[in-house]
Amino acid sequence: MQRFRWAVTVVVMLVWAGLVLSVASCDHAPPPFKCTDTLGCVTLEPHEAIKIGVIQALSGHVAPLGTEQVRGTELAIDKRQGMLLGHPISVQIEDTGCTAEGGANSALKLIADPQTVAIVGTTCSGAAATASQAMSNAGLTMISGNNSAPFLTAIGGKRAPNWQAGYFRTAPNEENAGKTAALFAFEKLGVRKAATINDGDIYTKGLTDGFKQKFQSLGGEIVLSTGITKGEKEMAPVLTAVLNSGAQLLFFPLFQPEGNYVVLQARKMAGFEHITLMSDGSLIESSFIEAVGDSGKGMYFVGPYFPKGNAVDDLNKAYRLKYNATPSADYYLSAYDATNLLLNAIEKVAVRSPDGSLHIGHQALRDALYAVKDFKGVSGTLTCNEFGDCGEPAFNILRLDHPKQGVNGLLSNIQFTYHLNNELSRR
Repeated sequence: MQRFRWAVTVVVMLVWAGLVLSVASCDHAPPPFKCTDTLGCVTLEPHEAIKIGVIQALSGHVAPLGTEQVRGTELAIDKRQGMLLGHPISVQIEDTGCTAEGGANSALKLIADPQTVAIVGTTCSGAAATASQAMSNAGLTMISGNNSAPFLTAIGGKRAPNWQAGYFRTAPNEENAGKTAALFAFEKLGVRKAATINDGDIYTKGLTDGFKQKFQSLGGEIVLSTGITKGEKEMAPVLTAVLNSGAQLLFFPLFQPEGNYVVLQARKMAGFEHITLMSDGSLIESSFIEAVGDSGKGMYFVGPYFPKGNAVDDLNKAYRLKYNATPSADYYLSAYDATNLLLNAIEKVAVRSPDGSLHIGHQALRDALYAVKDFKGVSGTLTCNEFGDCGEPAFNILRLDHPKQGVNGLLSNIQFTYHLNNELSRR
């Protein structure tokens, strides 16, 4: 009997011990995640994909630039083997067509899915103006490797008209590209009278405005400041006005096909052999050089400065291996950096629950990007300021001497380089 009581006592003690341990375990269980982010959170179940939206211009004459942007993003994801924090990375690609309407519609498609974490894009600054407003109102973050219009971030050190919270870019603010073109024209080419043509887009107008302000401050005269309409094919009227203005140089930062028409038609007009033609990075593309051929000889371009080195060489090799082609332009480098900055920021702010789920705060993601300093990218050292500009304002002046050498020949023919310190130096 005594042995039986002892056995019962042991059983009771074990039961109580189990209850105590169970209660203690419950007391120390981590509380469920509670989102305190002011803009809300995206919660991903274990192994659910991290969804990134990509909106670029994939149709029309700007499509080659948009394709390079998509490929830069894909290469950055490949570098991580398609995974982040144990979750696969999913990409939804939308085409903006390089229009404001297309930018808004593409952004709205992504915003409609509450699981969209962030957006990479756009190609064209006009599309970015509407897309960034939509995504910002929805509390998301967007980063571009190609937008460069000053109106999207900052002008003269102050917030620009189209600035939106949560918008970032690794392409340099082209406020300084117009200045670079003006400096080169005035100080190195000896130009004193210049004409400008834009197409009314915030990108092209921002460039011609920057050129005008700097050129006039140096003592130059803008003898004609005019515009064309997107889709316009007949350039004789505007080119005749340029001839009649007495301009020594024409600065026309247009896209294709309008930029093509300007070059091809100008070369057929008597008198234009005495006028220097200068455009910008939107025409530093293999399809433009192929289209204009020898008519483009002697043209100048102002484009972003891309450093050389092992990192760039390695990425070029990865590009050729993946796409069985050479890049049509170097802009995929800044898209690669933009995607890496975004993925790094997600990695930094994501909160992981014991079950493997992830929680990503929208405001936390923005804050992480604003905090980026001295990031060593393939396009240069990146530091994001309060306006969302992350790229260093550095630009090259290029001259097209040998069209048959294509875009690589143009990119290697550097005439001058402009850096943030406002010094123009011979390379």
